[in-house]
Amino acid sequence: FGSFAESTCAALVLVAASPDLKDSWAGQMYPMLISSAGIVVGLVTLLTQGIFYKVKDMPDVEKALKGILVISTVLMTPVVIYLSKWCLPEVFSMGPGYEHVKWWYCAVSIMLGLWSGLIIGYVTEYYTSHR
Repeated sequence: FGSFAESTCAALVLVAASPDLKDSWAGQMYPMLISSAGIVVGLVTLLTQGIFYKVKDMPDVEKALKGILVISTVLMTPVVIYLSKWCLPEVFSMGPGYEHVKWWYCAVSIMLGLWSGLIIGYVTEYYTSHR
């Protein structure tokens, strides 16, 4: 929880410091919308997990947990793209040295985190599995 809250706060500080985003309500809410969309996607993931990964026996639990990683990553990816396109200007400044930041730079950085988290989850499961 700590890193989640810290990264959200850091993103809010960056938005407030941006000359192009600080006057835009959608731009200011972008970090909060990403976080809250993640909560909604997490709930949808838990509801749909039972459809794709039925748990009947103990070995099914492992598959279902990996399925939750996949479902949430796949569902959150288009949400990140949409929110980035909707909330952020086509090009904006983040201060000296970063005057021409495009909206999709933010989307790509979030998606890299999403997909690397999925890969880390699979690699961790592989090396720590009881098999």
